[in-house]
Amino acid sequence: LNDDQNSDSDSSRLSESTASSSDSEYSRQSFNSDSSSKPSSPASASPPKIITFDELMAAARNLTDLTLAHEIAVNANFCIKHEDFPQNSFAGTVKQIVHKAFWDHLESELNEDPPEYEHAIKLFEEIKEILLSFLTPGANRIQNQICEVLDTDLIRQQAEHNAVDIHGLANYIINTMGKLCAPVRDNDIKQLKATDNIVELLRQIFRVLDLMKVDMANYTIQNLRPYLQRNLVDYERTKFQEILEETPSALDLTTEWIKESVEDELSSVSDESSSSPGADSSSKRIISPTLVLNNSYLKLLQWDYCKTIPETLITDEVRLQELREKLNQLKIIACVCLITNNMVGAAIVDVPDFADQLKRISVPLLEGMNKKTFDLKEALNAIGVQVCSKVNRSLTERGLPTLNEEMQSNLMGQIAHIVEENNPVSSLIDKRIQFFMRSLLALPSFQKCMPTMPGGLSVIQTEMEFVGSQYASIVNFNKQVYGPFYANILRKLLFPEAPMGKAETETPIN
Repeated sequence: LNDDQNSDSDSSRLSESTASSSDSEYSRQSFNSDSSSKPSSPASASPPKIITFDELMAAARNLTDLTLAHEIAVNANFCIKHEDFPQNSFAGTVKQIVHKAFWDHLESELNEDPPEYEHAIKLFEEIKEILLSFLTPGANRIQNQICEVLDTDLIRQQAEHNAVDIHGLANYIINTMGKLCAPVRDNDIKQLKATDNIVELLRQIFRVLDLMKVDMANYTIQNLRPYLQRNLVDYERTKFQEILEETPSALDLTTEWIKESVEDELSSVSDESSSSPGADSSSKRIISPTLVLNNSYLKLLQWDYCKTIPETLITDEVRLQELREKLNQLKIIACVCLITNNMVGAAIVDVPDFADQLKRISVPLLEGMNKKTFDLKEALNAIGVQVCSKVNRSLTERGLPTLNEEMQSNLMGQIAHIVEENNPVSSLIDKRIQFFMRSLLALPSFQKCMPTMPGGLSVIQTEMEFVGSQYASIVNFNKQVYGPFYANILRKLLFPEAPMGKAETETPIN
Protein backbone atom coordinates (compact mmCIF):
# COMPACT_ATOMS: atom_id res chain seq x y z
CA LEU A 1 0.00 0.00 0.00
CA ASN A 2 2.83 2.36 0.81
CA ASP A 3 6.39 2.55 -0.47
CA ASP A 4 7.89 5.06 1.98
CA GLN A 5 9.41 4.54 5.40
CA ASN A 6 6.49 6.21 7.19
CA SER A 7 4.04 3.56 6.05
CA ASP A 8 1.67 2.34 8.74
CA SER A 9 1.11 -1.01 7.16
CA ASP A 10 3.26 -3.54 5.41
CA SER A 11 1.22 -6.12 3.58
CA SER A 12 3.02 -9.37 2.99
CA ARG A 13 2.71 -11.50 -0.11
CA LEU A 14 2.17 -15.15 -0.85
CA SER A 15 3.93 -17.46 1.60
CA GLU A 16 5.45 -20.77 0.64
CA SER A 17 3.64 -23.96 1.40
CA THR A 18 4.31 -27.62 0.63
CA ALA A 19 2.58 -28.58 -2.57
CA SER A 20 1.47 -31.74 -4.22
CA SER A 21 3.22 -32.50 -7.52
CA SER A 22 -0.10 -33.48 -9.06
CA ASP A 23 -1.00 -31.50 -12.16
CA SER A 24 -4.65 -31.31 -11.09
CA GLU A 25 -4.16 -30.10 -7.51
CA TYR A 26 -2.23 -27.01 -6.56
CA SER A 27 -1.43 -25.78 -3.09
CA ARG A 28 -2.58 -22.31 -2.15
CA GLN A 29 -0.28 -19.74 -0.68
CA SER A 30 -1.41 -17.79 2.40
CA PHE A 31 -1.41 -14.06 2.99
CA ASN A 32 -0.46 -12.42 6.23
CA SER A 33 -0.26 -8.82 7.23
CA ASP A 34 1.92 -7.36 9.96
CA SER A 35 1.05 -3.77 10.64
CA SER A 36 1.81 -1.18 13.24
CA SER A 37 0.39 2.21 13.95
CA LYS A 38 1.93 5.29 15.51
CA PRO A 39 -0.57 7.83 16.78
CA SER A 40 0.16 11.31 15.67
CA SER A 41 -1.10 14.73 16.58
CA PRO A 42 -1.15 17.72 14.25
CA ALA A 43 1.34 20.47 14.86
CA SER A 44 0.98 24.07 13.81
CA ALA A 45 1.63 24.68 10.15
CA SER A 46 5.19 25.63 9.24
CA PRO A 47 5.92 29.14 7.99
CA PRO A 48 5.88 29.63 4.22
CA LYS A 49 8.88 28.12 2.50
CA ILE A 50 10.07 27.14 -0.95
CA ILE A 51 8.86 23.62 -1.74
CA THR A 52 11.27 21.39 -3.60
CA PHE A 53 10.18 18.86 -6.19
CA ASP A 54 11.07 15.98 -3.86
CA GLU A 55 8.94 17.49 -1.09
CA LEU A 56 6.05 17.95 -3.51
CA MET A 57 6.31 14.33 -4.64
CA ALA A 58 6.46 13.17 -1.00
CA ALA A 59 3.27 15.10 -0.28
CA ALA A 60 1.64 13.57 -3.36
CA ARG A 61 2.61 10.07 -2.22
CA ASN A 62 1.18 10.75 1.22
CA LEU A 63 -2.07 11.99 -0.30
CA THR A 64 -2.27 8.90 -2.50
CA ASP A 65 -1.63 6.62 0.48
CA LEU A 66 -4.20 8.47 2.59
CA THR A 67 -6.87 8.34 -0.12
CA LEU A 68 -6.25 4.67 -0.90
CA ALA A 69 -6.24 3.61 2.76
CA HIS A 70 -9.45 5.54 3.41
CA GLU A 71 -11.18 3.99 0.41
CA ILE A 72 -10.14 0.46 1.41
CA ALA A 73 -11.42 0.97 4.96
CA VAL A 74 -14.77 2.65 4.29
CA ASN A 75 -15.72 1.02 0.98
CA ALA A 76 -16.33 -2.69 1.49
CA ASN A 77 -16.67 -3.14 -2.29
CA PHE A 78 -13.36 -1.49 -3.15
CA CYS A 79 -11.10 -3.68 -5.25
CA ILE A 80 -8.63 -3.44 -8.10
CA LYS A 81 -9.99 -4.46 -11.48
CA HIS A 82 -8.08 -5.66 -14.49
CA GLU A 83 -9.09 -3.40 -17.32
CA ASP A 84 -7.84 -3.14 -20.86
CA PHE A 85 -8.35 -0.68 -23.66
CA PRO A 86 -11.46 -1.32 -25.79
CA GLN A 87 -10.42 -3.10 -28.98
CA ASN A 88 -12.13 -0.54 -31.19
CA SER A 89 -10.42 2.40 -29.46
CA PHE A 90 -7.32 4.08 -30.83
CA ALA A 91 -5.21 3.06 -27.83
CA GLY A 92 -6.54 -0.50 -28.04
CA THR A 93 -5.73 -0.71 -31.75
CA VAL A 94 -2.19 0.59 -31.22
CA LYS A 95 -1.60 -1.85 -28.37
CA GLN A 96 -2.90 -4.75 -30.47
CA ILE A 97 -0.63 -3.85 -33.41
CA VAL A 98 2.47 -3.43 -31.21
CA HIS A 99 1.86 -6.68 -29.34
CA LYS A 100 1.24 -8.61 -32.55
CA ALA A 101 4.46 -7.27 -34.02
CA PHE A 102 6.41 -8.30 -30.89
CA TRP A 103 5.02 -11.85 -30.77
CA ASP A 104 5.38 -12.32 -34.54
CA HIS A 105 9.03 -11.27 -34.23
CA LEU A 106 9.57 -13.73 -31.37
CA GLU A 107 8.02 -16.54 -33.41
CA SER A 108 10.25 -15.80 -36.39
CA GLU A 109 13.33 -15.89 -34.14
CA LEU A 110 12.40 -19.25 -32.63
CA ASN A 111 11.73 -20.69 -36.12
CA GLU A 112 15.21 -19.82 -37.32
CA ASP A 113 17.82 -22.54 -37.80
CA PRO A 114 19.41 -22.52 -35.28
CA PRO A 115 16.76 -20.73 -33.18
CA GLU A 116 17.48 -17.29 -31.72
CA TYR A 117 16.62 -17.32 -28.01
CA GLU A 118 17.66 -13.85 -26.79
CA HIS A 119 14.15 -12.35 -26.68
CA ALA A 120 12.72 -15.54 -25.18
CA ILE A 121 15.41 -15.44 -22.46
CA LYS A 122 14.41 -11.88 -21.56
CA LEU A 123 10.81 -13.03 -21.25
CA PHE A 124 11.85 -15.87 -18.92
CA GLU A 125 13.80 -13.38 -16.84
CA GLU A 126 10.72 -11.14 -16.54
CA ILE A 127 8.53 -14.12 -15.63
CA LYS A 128 11.03 -15.11 -12.94
CA GLU A 129 10.84 -11.64 -11.36
CA ILE A 130 7.04 -11.72 -11.38
CA LEU A 131 6.94 -15.17 -9.74
CA LEU A 132 9.42 -14.04 -7.09
CA SER A 133 7.29 -10.95 -6.39
CA PHE A 134 4.49 -13.27 -5.25
CA LEU A 135 6.65 -14.71 -2.43
CA THR A 136 7.50 -13.54 1.05
CA PRO A 137 11.20 -13.19 1.95
CA GLY A 138 10.89 -16.38 4.02
CA ALA A 139 9.79 -18.59 1.12
CA ASN A 140 13.34 -19.81 0.63
CA ARG A 141 12.74 -23.24 -0.88
CA ILE A 142 10.49 -22.20 -3.76
CA GLN A 143 12.48 -18.99 -4.22
CA ASN A 144 15.72 -20.94 -4.67
CA GLN A 145 13.98 -23.36 -7.01
CA ILE A 146 12.63 -20.56 -9.22
CA CYS A 147 16.05 -18.89 -9.35
CA GLU A 148 17.72 -22.19 -10.18
CA VAL A 149 15.35 -23.30 -12.93
CA LEU A 150 14.99 -19.84 -14.51
CA ASP A 151 18.68 -18.93 -14.23
CA THR A 152 19.08 -16.70 -17.30
CA ASP A 153 22.86 -17.16 -17.41
CA LEU A 154 22.44 -20.93 -17.54
CA ILE A 155 19.66 -20.66 -20.14
CA ARG A 156 21.86 -18.38 -22.24
CA GLN A 157 24.70 -20.94 -22.11
CA GLN A 158 22.28 -23.68 -23.16
CA ALA A 159 21.11 -21.47 -26.02
CA GLU A 160 24.66 -21.15 -27.29
CA HIS A 161 24.72 -24.93 -27.66
CA ASN A 162 21.14 -25.10 -28.97
CA ALA A 163 20.14 -27.15 -25.93
CA VAL A 164 17.33 -25.04 -24.43
CA ASP A 165 14.29 -27.05 -23.34
CA ILE A 166 11.89 -24.15 -23.84
CA HIS A 167 8.79 -26.32 -23.45
CA GLY A 168 10.17 -27.76 -20.20
CA LEU A 169 10.76 -24.25 -18.84
CA ALA A 170 7.24 -23.22 -19.83
CA ASN A 171 5.75 -26.28 -18.09
CA TYR A 172 7.70 -25.51 -14.91
CA ILE A 173 6.38 -21.93 -15.00
CA ILE A 174 2.81 -23.16 -15.43
CA ASN A 175 3.12 -25.61 -12.52
CA THR A 176 4.57 -22.90 -10.30
CA MET A 177 1.78 -20.51 -11.28
CA GLY A 178 -0.71 -23.24 -10.38
CA LYS A 179 0.76 -23.44 -6.88
CA LEU A 180 0.60 -19.69 -6.38
CA CYS A 181 -2.65 -18.71 -8.06
CA ALA A 182 -6.08 -18.24 -6.51
CA PRO A 183 -8.69 -20.98 -7.15
CA VAL A 184 -10.48 -18.70 -9.61
CA ARG A 185 -7.49 -19.07 -11.97
CA ASP A 186 -7.55 -22.90 -12.14
CA ASN A 187 -9.30 -22.90 -15.52
CA ASP A 188 -6.74 -20.45 -16.89
CA ILE A 189 -3.94 -22.78 -15.76
CA LYS A 190 -5.65 -25.75 -17.43
CA GLN A 191 -5.93 -23.79 -20.67
CA LEU A 192 -2.22 -23.00 -20.51
CA LYS A 193 -1.44 -26.71 -20.22
CA ALA A 194 -3.54 -27.37 -23.32
CA THR A 195 -1.65 -24.82 -25.45
CA ASP A 196 1.01 -26.34 -27.72
CA ASN A 197 2.32 -23.32 -29.64
CA ILE A 198 5.20 -21.96 -27.55
CA VAL A 199 4.74 -18.32 -28.61
CA GLU A 200 1.04 -18.34 -27.87
CA LEU A 201 1.81 -20.15 -24.61
CA LEU A 202 4.22 -17.43 -23.48
CA ARG A 203 1.72 -14.78 -24.48
CA GLN A 204 -1.02 -16.42 -22.42
CA ILE A 205 1.35 -16.93 -19.48
CA PHE A 206 1.83 -13.16 -19.28
CA ARG A 207 -1.92 -12.63 -19.48
CA VAL A 208 -2.57 -14.98 -16.55
CA LEU A 209 0.30 -13.47 -14.56
CA ASP A 210 -1.34 -10.05 -14.93
CA LEU A 211 -4.57 -11.51 -13.54
CA MET A 212 -2.65 -13.09 -10.67
CA LYS A 213 -1.15 -9.71 -9.77
CA VAL A 214 -4.65 -8.27 -9.46
CA ASP A 215 -5.81 -11.28 -7.41
CA MET A 216 -2.90 -10.88 -5.02
CA ALA A 217 -3.52 -7.15 -4.62
CA ASN A 218 -7.22 -7.71 -3.87
CA TYR A 219 -6.48 -10.48 -1.38
CA THR A 220 -4.01 -8.21 0.37
CA ILE A 221 -6.63 -5.44 0.44
CA GLN A 222 -9.18 -7.85 1.92
CA ASN A 223 -6.80 -8.81 4.73
CA LEU A 224 -5.64 -5.25 5.28
CA ARG A 225 -9.16 -3.78 5.60
CA PRO A 226 -9.89 -4.86 9.23
CA TYR A 227 -6.58 -3.41 10.39
CA LEU A 228 -7.18 -0.11 8.60
CA GLN A 229 -10.68 0.12 10.02
CA ARG A 230 -9.27 -0.22 13.54
CA ASN A 231 -6.44 2.26 13.04
CA LEU A 232 -7.70 4.59 10.33
CA VAL A 233 -8.10 7.69 12.53
CA ASP A 234 -4.47 7.71 13.63
CA TYR A 235 -3.27 6.68 10.19
CA GLU A 236 -5.12 9.46 8.33
CA ARG A 237 -4.11 12.08 10.88
CA THR A 238 -0.46 11.01 10.60
CA LYS A 239 -0.51 11.11 6.82
CA PHE A 240 -2.24 14.48 6.69
CA GLN A 241 0.28 15.91 9.15
CA GLU A 242 3.06 14.74 6.82
CA ILE A 243 1.31 16.43 3.91
CA LEU A 244 0.97 19.62 5.96
CA GLU A 245 4.66 19.58 6.83
CA GLU A 246 5.62 19.16 3.18
CA THR A 247 2.96 21.60 1.90
CA PRO A 248 2.10 24.31 4.47
CA SER A 249 -0.74 25.57 2.25
CA ALA A 250 -2.56 22.21 2.55
CA LEU A 251 -5.24 23.74 4.79
CA ASP A 252 -5.96 26.91 2.81
CA LEU A 253 -9.21 25.68 1.23
CA THR A 254 -10.33 24.14 4.53
CA THR A 255 -9.71 27.46 6.28
CA GLU A 256 -11.78 29.33 3.68
CA TRP A 257 -14.55 26.74 3.99
CA ILE A 258 -14.77 27.22 7.77
CA LYS A 259 -14.24 30.98 7.52
CA GLU A 260 -17.35 31.30 5.37
CA SER A 261 -19.45 29.65 8.09
CA VAL A 262 -17.85 31.86 10.75
CA GLU A 263 -18.81 34.95 8.76
CA ASP A 264 -22.35 33.65 8.27
CA GLU A 265 -22.71 33.03 12.00
CA LEU A 266 -21.21 36.43 12.90
CA SER A 267 -23.67 38.07 10.53
CA SER A 268 -26.55 36.11 12.09
CA VAL A 269 -25.51 37.06 15.63
CA SER A 270 -25.07 40.68 14.57
CA ASP A 271 -28.58 40.76 13.10
CA GLU A 272 -30.03 39.30 16.29
CA SER A 273 -28.16 41.87 18.39
CA SER A 274 -29.34 44.78 16.26
CA SER A 275 -32.93 43.58 16.55
CA SER A 276 -32.56 43.60 20.37
CA PRO A 277 -31.49 47.14 21.39
CA GLY A 278 -30.71 46.11 24.95
CA ALA A 279 -28.30 43.34 23.93
CA ASP A 280 -24.67 43.59 24.94
CA SER A 281 -22.46 44.26 21.93
CA SER A 282 -19.89 41.79 23.24
CA SER A 283 -22.36 38.99 22.61
CA LYS A 284 -21.66 39.31 18.92
CA ARG A 285 -18.49 37.30 19.39
CA ILE A 286 -20.06 34.47 21.39
CA ILE A 287 -20.20 31.76 18.75
CA SER A 288 -20.21 27.99 19.17
CA PRO A 289 -17.28 26.37 17.29
CA THR A 290 -19.31 23.17 17.00
CA LEU A 291 -22.21 25.06 15.42
CA VAL A 292 -19.84 26.74 12.96
CA LEU A 293 -18.29 23.41 11.99
CA ASN A 294 -21.67 21.71 11.59
CA ASN A 295 -22.83 24.55 9.35
CA SER A 296 -19.68 24.05 7.29
CA TYR A 297 -20.55 20.38 6.85
CA LEU A 298 -24.10 21.33 5.81
CA LYS A 299 -22.67 23.45 2.99
CA LEU A 300 -21.26 20.25 1.48
CA LEU A 301 -24.82 19.10 0.71
CA GLN A 302 -25.18 22.06 -1.65
CA TRP A 303 -21.55 22.23 -2.77
CA ASP A 304 -20.67 22.94 -6.39
CA TYR A 305 -18.41 19.97 -7.01
CA CYS A 306 -16.93 21.69 -10.04
CA LYS A 307 -14.97 23.62 -7.39
CA THR A 308 -12.16 22.05 -5.39
CA ILE A 309 -13.42 20.55 -2.15
CA PRO A 310 -11.66 21.37 1.17
CA GLU A 311 -8.46 19.36 1.57
CA THR A 312 -9.66 17.48 4.64
CA LEU A 313 -12.63 16.07 2.73
CA ILE A 314 -10.93 14.89 -0.45
CA THR A 315 -11.12 11.25 0.60
CA ASP A 316 -14.92 11.43 0.83
CA GLU A 317 -15.59 13.75 -2.12
CA VAL A 318 -17.29 11.13 -4.29
CA ARG A 319 -19.50 9.90 -1.44
CA LEU A 320 -20.53 13.44 -0.49
CA GLN A 321 -21.33 14.26 -4.11
CA GLU A 322 -23.49 11.13 -4.39
CA LEU A 323 -25.35 12.10 -1.21
CA ARG A 324 -25.96 15.61 -2.54
CA GLU A 325 -27.36 14.20 -5.78
CA LYS A 326 -29.57 11.73 -3.91
CA LEU A 327 -30.92 14.53 -1.72
CA ASN A 328 -31.71 16.61 -4.81
CA GLN A 329 -33.72 13.71 -6.18
CA LEU A 330 -35.55 13.21 -2.87
CA LYS A 331 -36.30 16.93 -2.68
CA ILE A 332 -38.04 16.87 -6.06
CA ILE A 333 -40.06 13.78 -5.08
CA ALA A 334 -41.19 15.49 -1.88
CA CYS A 335 -42.10 18.62 -3.87
CA VAL A 336 -44.18 16.61 -6.34
CA CYS A 337 -46.08 14.90 -3.52
CA LEU A 338 -46.64 18.15 -1.61
CA ILE A 339 -47.91 20.01 -4.69
CA THR A 340 -50.23 17.14 -5.64
CA ASN A 341 -51.56 16.81 -2.12
CA ASN A 342 -52.23 20.55 -1.84
CA MET A 343 -54.10 20.68 -5.15
CA VAL A 344 -56.12 17.46 -5.12
CA GLY A 345 -55.66 16.23 -1.57
CA ALA A 346 -59.36 16.14 -0.77
CA ALA A 347 -60.02 13.89 -3.77
CA ILE A 348 -57.31 11.37 -2.92
CA VAL A 349 -57.32 11.52 0.87
CA ASP A 350 -58.95 8.09 1.09
CA VAL A 351 -56.54 6.42 -1.33
CA PRO A 352 -54.07 4.29 0.66
CA ASP A 353 -50.35 4.85 -0.01
CA PHE A 354 -51.08 7.38 -2.73
CA ALA A 355 -47.93 9.35 -1.88
CA ASP A 356 -45.86 6.17 -2.30
CA GLN A 357 -47.47 5.64 -5.69
CA LEU A 358 -46.41 9.14 -6.71
CA LYS A 359 -42.88 8.36 -5.51
CA ARG A 360 -42.79 5.21 -7.63
CA ILE A 361 -43.82 7.30 -10.63
CA SER A 362 -41.13 9.93 -10.03
CA VAL A 363 -38.09 7.79 -9.18
CA PRO A 364 -37.57 6.16 -12.61
CA LEU A 365 -37.99 9.50 -14.41
CA LEU A 366 -35.37 11.13 -12.17
CA GLU A 367 -32.71 8.46 -12.65
CA GLY A 368 -29.44 9.94 -13.88
CA MET A 369 -30.16 13.43 -12.57
CA ASN A 370 -26.45 13.97 -11.97
CA LYS A 371 -25.55 13.53 -15.65
CA LYS A 372 -24.87 16.64 -17.69
CA THR A 373 -27.11 15.38 -20.47
CA PHE A 374 -30.09 15.00 -18.11
CA ASP A 375 -32.96 17.38 -18.91
CA LEU A 376 -34.71 18.07 -15.60
CA LYS A 377 -37.44 20.22 -17.14
CA GLU A 378 -38.37 17.45 -19.53
CA ALA A 379 -38.39 14.94 -16.67
CA LEU A 380 -40.67 17.18 -14.59
CA ASN A 381 -43.05 17.55 -17.52
CA ALA A 382 -43.17 13.77 -17.85
CA ILE A 383 -43.76 13.41 -14.10
CA GLY A 384 -46.61 15.95 -14.32
CA VAL A 385 -48.29 13.97 -17.09
CA GLN A 386 -47.93 10.71 -15.14
CA VAL A 387 -49.24 12.27 -11.92
CA CYS A 388 -52.34 13.65 -13.67
CA SER A 389 -52.96 10.27 -15.24
CA LYS A 390 -52.57 8.54 -11.88
CA VAL A 391 -54.92 10.98 -10.13
CA ASN A 392 -57.58 10.63 -12.84
CA ARG A 393 -57.34 6.85 -12.82
CA SER A 394 -57.79 6.81 -9.05
CA LEU A 395 -60.79 9.14 -9.28
CA THR A 396 -62.37 7.07 -12.05
CA GLU A 397 -61.97 3.83 -10.06
CA ARG A 398 -63.99 5.40 -7.23
CA GLY A 399 -66.65 6.88 -9.51
CA LEU A 400 -65.57 10.50 -8.97
CA PRO A 401 -65.20 13.16 -11.69
CA THR A 402 -61.69 13.49 -13.10
CA LEU A 403 -59.59 16.66 -13.09
CA ASN A 404 -60.63 19.17 -15.72
CA GLU A 405 -58.10 20.53 -18.21
CA GLU A 406 -57.51 23.71 -16.20
CA MET A 407 -56.67 21.79 -13.03
CA GLN A 408 -54.44 19.36 -14.92
CA SER A 409 -52.62 22.25 -16.58
CA ASN A 410 -52.21 23.99 -13.23
CA LEU A 411 -50.90 20.82 -11.55
CA MET A 412 -48.45 20.08 -14.36
CA GLY A 413 -47.31 23.71 -14.41
CA GLN A 414 -46.57 23.78 -10.67
CA ILE A 415 -44.60 20.55 -10.93
CA ALA A 416 -42.63 21.91 -13.89
CA HIS A 417 -41.83 25.11 -11.95
CA ILE A 418 -40.06 23.18 -9.18
CA VAL A 419 -36.80 23.63 -11.06
CA GLU A 420 -37.09 27.44 -11.07
CA GLU A 421 -34.91 29.46 -8.72
CA ASN A 422 -36.62 30.58 -5.48
CA ASN A 423 -39.59 28.32 -6.11
CA PRO A 424 -41.53 28.52 -2.81
CA VAL A 425 -42.28 24.79 -2.59
CA SER A 426 -38.71 23.82 -3.45
CA SER A 427 -37.34 26.35 -0.94
CA LEU A 428 -39.64 25.01 1.77
CA ILE A 429 -38.67 21.39 1.24
CA ASP A 430 -35.00 22.35 1.01
CA LYS A 431 -35.17 24.16 4.37
CA ARG A 432 -36.82 21.15 5.98
CA ILE A 433 -34.17 18.80 4.59
CA GLN A 434 -31.47 21.12 5.91
CA PHE A 435 -33.22 21.25 9.29
CA PHE A 436 -33.31 17.43 9.47
CA MET A 437 -29.62 17.15 8.58
CA ARG A 438 -28.69 19.89 11.09
CA SER A 439 -30.66 18.07 13.79
CA LEU A 440 -28.86 14.85 12.85
CA LEU A 441 -25.42 16.47 13.26
CA ALA A 442 -26.46 17.91 16.62
CA LEU A 443 -27.08 14.42 18.01
CA PRO A 444 -24.25 12.75 19.97
CA SER A 445 -22.28 10.45 17.67
CA PHE A 446 -23.10 7.44 19.87
CA GLN A 447 -26.87 8.05 19.67
CA LYS A 448 -28.44 5.76 17.10
CA CYS A 449 -31.99 7.16 16.93
CA MET A 450 -33.05 9.59 14.21
CA PRO A 451 -34.46 13.08 14.83
CA THR A 452 -38.13 13.72 14.12
CA MET A 453 -38.85 13.95 10.40
CA PRO A 454 -40.15 17.43 9.45
CA GLY A 455 -43.58 17.78 7.88
CA GLY A 456 -43.76 17.20 4.13
CA LEU A 457 -40.90 14.66 4.18
CA SER A 458 -42.80 11.61 5.41
CA VAL A 459 -43.02 10.19 1.87
CA ILE A 460 -39.22 10.11 1.68
CA GLN A 461 -38.59 9.30 5.35
CA THR A 462 -36.96 5.91 4.76
CA GLU A 463 -34.63 7.28 2.10
CA MET A 464 -33.86 10.41 4.16
CA GLU A 465 -32.91 8.33 7.20
CA PHE A 466 -30.64 6.15 5.07
CA VAL A 467 -28.91 9.14 3.44
CA GLY A 468 -28.74 10.90 6.81
CA SER A 469 -27.09 7.88 8.40
CA GLN A 470 -24.44 7.79 5.68
CA TYR A 471 -23.90 11.54 5.94
CA ALA A 472 -23.58 11.50 9.75
CA SER A 473 -21.12 8.61 9.52
CA ILE A 474 -18.89 10.56 7.12
CA VAL A 475 -19.07 13.72 9.22
CA ASN A 476 -18.41 12.03 12.57
CA PHE A 477 -15.42 10.15 11.22
CA ASN A 478 -14.07 13.31 9.58
CA LYS A 479 -14.35 15.12 12.92
CA GLN A 480 -12.44 12.34 14.64
CA VAL A 481 -9.56 12.57 12.18
CA TYR A 482 -9.35 16.29 11.53
CA GLY A 483 -10.90 17.71 14.71
CA PRO A 484 -7.54 18.98 16.05
CA PHE A 485 -6.80 20.72 12.75
CA TYR A 486 -10.26 22.32 12.77
CA ALA A 487 -9.73 23.40 16.39
CA ASN A 488 -6.60 25.34 15.40
CA ILE A 489 -8.40 27.01 12.50
CA LEU A 490 -11.44 27.93 14.60
CA ARG A 491 -9.21 29.29 17.36
CA LYS A 492 -7.49 31.59 14.89
CA LEU A 493 -10.76 32.72 13.31
CA LEU A 494 -12.84 33.16 16.47
CA PHE A 495 -10.17 34.25 18.93
CA PRO A 496 -7.40 35.89 16.90
CA GLU A 497 -6.17 37.84 19.94
CA ALA A 498 -5.67 34.70 22.03
CA PRO A 499 -2.10 33.27 22.23
CA MET A 500 -1.63 30.19 20.09
CA GLY A 501 -0.38 27.13 21.83
CA LYS A 502 0.06 23.54 20.85
CA ALA A 503 -2.93 21.89 19.21
CA GLU A 504 -5.25 20.22 21.66
CA THR A 505 -5.16 16.77 20.21
CA GLU A 506 -6.54 14.66 23.00
CA THR A 507 -10.17 15.72 22.45
CA PRO A 508 -11.18 16.39 18.85
CA ILE A 509 -14.21 18.53 18.08
CA ASN A 510 -17.43 16.61 18.67
